[in-house]
Amino acid sequence: MNTPIKKVPGVVEPGSVDVETFKDESDYLRGNLIEAFADPITGNIGPAETQLIKFHGAYVQDDRDQRIRRQEKKLEPAYSFMIRMRMPGGALTSKQWLKCDEISNTYGNETIKLSTRQAVQFHGIIKFDLDKSIKMMDEVALDSIAGCGDVNRNVMVTPDPALQKANEEIYGYAKTISEHLLPQSRAYHEIWLDEGKGEGKKLVAGGEEELEPLYGKHYLPRKFKIGIATPPYNDIDVYINDIGLIAIVEDDKLLGFNVAVGGGLGKTYGRDDTLPRLASEVGFCTPEQVLKVCAETMMIQRDYGERKDRKLSRFKYTVDKYGLDWFKTELEERCGFELAPLRKAVFKTTADQYGWHKDHTGKWNLLLHVEHGRVRDTAELQQKSAFLKIAQADVCGFRLSGNQNMLFHGVKAADKKKIEKILEEHGQFADGRELSGMRRNSLACVSMNTCPLGMAEAERYLPTLITKLEPSLEKHGLLQDEIKIRMTGCPNGCGRSVMGEIGLIGKSMGRYNMYLGGDAEGQRLNTAYKENVDEATILAELDVMFGDYAKDRKKGEQFGDFVIRKGIVAPTENRIEYFSSK
Repeated sequence: MNTPIKKVPGVVEPGSVDVETFKDESDYLRGNLIEAFADPITGNIGPAETQLIKFHGAYVQDDRDQRIRRQEKKLEPAYSFMIRMRMPGGALTSKQWLKCDEISNTYGNETIKLSTRQAVQFHGIIKFDLDKSIKMMDEVALDSIAGCGDVNRNVMVTPDPALQKANEEIYGYAKTISEHLLPQSRAYHEIWLDEGKGEGKKLVAGGEEELEPLYGKHYLPRKFKIGIATPPYNDIDVYINDIGLIAIVEDDKLLGFNVAVGGGLGKTYGRDDTLPRLASEVGFCTPEQVLKVCAETMMIQRDYGERKDRKLSRFKYTVDKYGLDWFKTELEERCGFELAPLRKAVFKTTADQYGWHKDHTGKWNLLLHVEHGRVRDTAELQQKSAFLKIAQADVCGFRLSGNQNMLFHGVKAADKKKIEKILEEHGQFADGRELSGMRRNSLACVSMNTCPLGMAEAERYLPTLITKLEPSLEKHGLLQDEIKIRMTGCPNGCGRSVMGEIGLIGKSMGRYNMYLGGDAEGQRLNTAYKENVDEATILAELDVMFGDYAKDRKKGEQFGDFVIRKGIVAPTENRIEYFSSK
């Protein structure tokens, strides 16, 4: 184990990458954003502003489908911005969904993207409409503060209150933690909402302004993610988070949370020192302790995380560098209390529970499939129009799932038929019976045409690939089996491909690295199977495996477990083991 050297939050270390310099010179995330967005010459912004805008919830993108044609005409790329909202647990009112629909139509590309972290994303917003879009969000108490950037991101939680009585209480912690860990800088309000400059500043000893008591002047080395899961449901993939909280419930009472730290899925091609990692469980805390545990864990990463090499700056590398024993000692010293022994918890599935479910209050919740989170209208399915009409009826709340799907909650029995009628008129069935098990359990990141990191298609291609796999599934009697397939256009992990029973990670256009052996409970990473495969190879390889699986599986055996038992791939070594309290 390396000897920890505490960093000084207010000082830029020698050799730090430019992002640290940008943060240092930004005056707490202000920088030259106002001037950059007033520049009429270009649809782009400068490198410093490109980094700072992330803290405000936006990314610079360009339409990669148009790049070559625009280059030939000596035009700059077709720049636009993606805005990602901060919405703990993916919660929206009907009124807020109406505003999302309006923003997407007025300033976006007329679609709404549901992310794998329960957030709404708007794509295709041009530079000169970004402030208008943010003002429209503010009209219904929505924001994009910390939607991106080197701060705590959107806090996830199992969305469906019908699955467990205590879930509404647990749900509240997503908002509480998110609010507690928000940046305190007023830059967002000053720049986008025209609120008074300098509000919220306070003086400390020596007369300096204390603007960020949790983050300090340089914020975190990289992004930070927190998720809360309620066993037996692990629909948020709790172990992929920097902090994973596993709710412990007995007799409908929330006792507290098992705490897991150091998860993260990203890897960099060509860098063997980068790796996906599942979070390690370190102890149990009570509900009264959880805010302190989250804040102090985040500040340990602030003080000890790598700032010279951003490829190694995630918290998972800090945990591996210094060790779990050191981390736990440091956390307990900062908190002023010891974590209790872990409590027993058992997960059964990462899948969403589609269809209608009645909660303990007598109201109903409906979970609907949204293919890879893209809410839009097509000739076959007018989903965006259907959701708009349901919001106009004001008969439910909206919640996004971590699997890119939509939950309508708090529906009165008398309004169920109204919702079903709207859906069926627009081509969607409430129970998802028109979908195969694989399609219901698929995830894909955006990738082409807007993500600058994408090396291959994902969201635009995976539906086609599944259509080509479904005849094989049907031939082998597996059409309704919930085989989990996930695809990303690069190895950064936004579509959680390394957690899939089948994972496909883009290598180049039309080529993917193929991974197998993730489990159905979200407790095991998958394993590399074949590199740089094309569609024909994917179809041929899986057809053989599906046939073997149908003939030789044990009762209740999931596909990911089968390929390991048969020796097709070896299991990873970081499966999370559960045990009772000591």
